[in-house]
Amino acid sequence: MSRRELSSFLPFAGAGLVAACGLKRAIPLAVVLLLAGCAVGPDYQRPLFDVGEQYLHAEEQALNSDAWVRAQPADMQGAGQWWTSFQDPLLDRLMLELHEHNADLGQAEARYRQATASLSNARAGFFPTLDSDVGGTRSGSGTSSAATNYNLALSASWEPDVWGRVRRSNEAAMANVEASQADFYATRLSLESTLAKTYFQAKNVYASQQLLDETLRTYEQVLEVTENRFDVGMAAQSDVVLARAQLENARIQRLALNRQQAQLHNAMAVLLGRPPSELEALELVGWPALPEVPVSLPAQLLERRPDVASAERRVMAANAQIGVARAAWFPNLRLSAQGGWRAGEWAQWLSAPARFWSLGPALALQLFDGGARSAQVNEAIANYGLQATGCKQAVLTALQEVEDGLAQWYGLAEETRTQQRALAAARESLTLIRNQYDAGLVDFLGLAQVATSTLSTERTTISLLSEQYIAAVSLMTGLGGSWDRSVGLDPANAPQQPSSSLSSSNTEQD
Repeated sequence: MSRRELSSFLPFAGAGLVAACGLKRAIPLAVVLLLAGCAVGPDYQRPLFDVGEQYLHAEEQALNSDAWVRAQPADMQGAGQWWTSFQDPLLDRLMLELHEHNADLGQAEARYRQATASLSNARAGFFPTLDSDVGGTRSGSGTSSAATNYNLALSASWEPDVWGRVRRSNEAAMANVEASQADFYATRLSLESTLAKTYFQAKNVYASQQLLDETLRTYEQVLEVTENRFDVGMAAQSDVVLARAQLENARIQRLALNRQQAQLHNAMAVLLGRPPSELEALELVGWPALPEVPVSLPAQLLERRPDVASAERRVMAANAQIGVARAAWFPNLRLSAQGGWRAGEWAQWLSAPARFWSLGPALALQLFDGGARSAQVNEAIANYGLQATGCKQAVLTALQEVEDGLAQWYGLAEETRTQQRALAAARESLTLIRNQYDAGLVDFLGLAQVATSTLSTERTTISLLSEQYIAAVSLMTGLGGSWDRSVGLDPANAPQQPSSSLSSSNTEQD
């Protein structure tokens, strides 16, 4: 027990004894004790983390030392509609359907409502309780005649929050509510990211399917021409075999794309809360706009990431639980009052002689518990260390995700530029070798090798384009959901509390 806690305890113990002398002294002394009471346990201080002064993999830094601020995790409202940066109406529609029907999002919203109910339960500790008792008994013993007794009583009790146990419990409950709210937005952001990535992967597969369909038509024509040349003795049988093998290999690749398309279709259906059979085929033609990427300061990352905000709120909740555990070392003061009527006859029940009442404080202090309270305090302190370490890890993970996103974004940009040059060269080479084959200057094996290489280059180019969109999604969600630093910090960008249509049917059953 600290010196501060002990100094608070001594005047309280004396006042409790004086309060037992009568009602006139008990009430004012209780009020004085309530006002003078302190909340035991440490006051919360936000943990500080070194996040660096700039991003390692950003090409251009917008760092301004005058604008550098201490990070305060505050994204309890969720990010804005970051996916609209792609200017894709179909993606916009899918995101809205995700918000309305995704089951994981509905579970996160239900956990938020659970935390809110727990907060209401904790707040009830500030108020007195009122009970009533109405009954009648008939009793007797031995040879004595039986007697009837009727009773009507009201009782009230209140435990002043002298040591701050209820206040610390409410502090922990409120922090858990905010953590659950941030968890909801973190879940939503993660699901949005997954849907967007799946969507762009599906576009990749669709574009590759269109490429393979065109390639198959070309290979079929080449096979037909080669067979005709063989029939007139202008081509060897090996050329026909190679042409047929080339065509069949392309068909195998096309079938593999069909399998990938089915899997991506099923994944999107589940994200949208639908059975796969009920999701219509999506129109995946063309690519949307690829947004530019301005990069914010690392300190602002902590304000934007809902998962970091959730981890920080859980540190606050664990800190408050230390105070709850330490409050168990101090005595409990309970003020109680009871009054009513008690009589053996109905006619006498509400008469003056049948009245009874009682009023007085009670002071209770547990003297020995076998070390249970010490263990609870140590457990609360250990849990605080656990949550603080988890918060640090959440910050480091967030920074890693952004750094990975930046490295991927700028790396893919350079890789795509190089790939475009390789694609142009491959197409030119295919045109030249095809003209030489038609002129009889090269055999079919040379043409087949160049055609296969060109097809591989075409597919790689499409995949790189898809990876750029996926990298944009990863970086955007890694930064908390948007390029704009203000998004996610303005309450107008999102509802004040999580809501989901999956649980709307259960919210009005009370």
